[in-house]
Amino acid sequence: MAYEGLMVSVSGVRGRVGEALSPEVVARFAAAFGAWATARRGAGETRAVVLGRDSRVSGPLFHRVVLSALEAVGADVIDLGLTTTPTCQLAVEHHHAAGGLMISASHNPIEWNALKFIGPSGSFLSAEEGAEMRAAMEAGTSYATWDRLGHVTSDFDAAARHVEQILGLPFLDVEGIRDRRFHVALDAVRGAGAVIMPMLLERLGCTVRAINLEPDGRFPRPPEPVAENLGDLEALVRESGAAIGFATDPDVDRLALVSERGEAIGEDYTLALAARTVLKHRRGPVVTNLSTSRVVEDVAAAAGVECLLAPVGEVNVAVKMRDVGAVIGGEGNGGVILPELHLGRDAPLGAALLLQLLVEEGRPLSAIVADHPRYVIVKDKLDRPPVPLDSVYQALRGAFPEASPDTQDGLRLSWTDRWVHVRPSGTEPIVRVIAEAPSLPEATDLVSRSRKPVEALFAK
Repeated sequence: MAYEGLMVSVSGVRGRVGEALSPEVVARFAAAFGAWATARRGAGETRAVVLGRDSRVSGPLFHRVVLSALEAVGADVIDLGLTTTPTCQLAVEHHHAAGGLMISASHNPIEWNALKFIGPSGSFLSAEEGAEMRAAMEAGTSYATWDRLGHVTSDFDAAARHVEQILGLPFLDVEGIRDRRFHVALDAVRGAGAVIMPMLLERLGCTVRAINLEPDGRFPRPPEPVAENLGDLEALVRESGAAIGFATDPDVDRLALVSERGEAIGEDYTLALAARTVLKHRRGPVVTNLSTSRVVEDVAAAAGVECLLAPVGEVNVAVKMRDVGAVIGGEGNGGVILPELHLGRDAPLGAALLLQLLVEEGRPLSAIVADHPRYVIVKDKLDRPPVPLDSVYQALRGAFPEASPDTQDGLRLSWTDRWVHVRPSGTEPIVRVIAEAPSLPEATDLVSRSRKPVEALFAK
């Protein structure tokens, strides 16, 4: 099958609606996944596939397409309807399902949508599993006869179970959080977080002032919860006197923070501060990806534990966490993973851990952030050249011979106080160039120098 115009990655397949991502494409991938997942199910796993979608405008259309495709290959569908990616992952585990499909393009702009493939463990498919599933699809999908079609049931309790599992974490001081009666500001970007985030925060005794709670997928701002997109939340924090502001992306696996001063502090600090909380109660390695701020490494070092790096992509981090017995991990885009809950990024979890940190520290968020070294990250992107990036990596290693290279995912060059990472995106047709340094001019210079070999490929 030709994948032109589609982004096929470790987390699934995504594209622009009405262009590369058509109902036919969605049906073919969904049917192939359903047939593959149910055929390889293990002992104790059912023929069920859990299905959920975020609030994107194209979500209801693709939801109907995927529902029919799964039934057509004989998979029983447990339908969550509008939900979050972590809720869908937890539901796969709860129902002992053969797998799960989440219809969501995460932080991508409004014209995108995607299918995210979830294995029976509740984690996204690994690269090997994804390749196996696509090979099965290309070999041809067998459809069920009339007497073997799947059937559909609904699960209306998945979000409530998700909240209960967070509240049941043994080191979460639920009563202590409730006693503080925090005022919290929330920006749900008209995404799936509009239901679960207020539910969790109210169970934790918080008074919530929220914007963008209508889950219709008509995003009022760019959906990626990076600092430059959070001006309205910053204003809401200042106006309401909130102790903290939370912003989620459309499928609620990423969380960004605004301090009580009304200042977005950068999505990399979500994982760092969550790790600071967990490492007071659990001892073990921390895992994050190669494009995450050094502040996470600083938190691990202060706790006397190791911080290990994995390729970008939730499943890559989750696999390494499992392999090394990590107590917490995630990605610098605001994704927090706690193995005691599940091996997936989880914004409601992150919010609970941050409230726990405010209780334990007894200080404002801005004061806690001030404990940590401040780095500046500059993120840039270029169109992806039509040729491999090997020559780019070679040129960069020659330009920075004193740096330590890491080739797990593109090329990351690191020094004691800075790094630069050049890699092709798995979710967009671009090359990402990300650098971090103690100051903006130093980070900008690293990005500028690292762009040149990529730009040279277009000049040839």
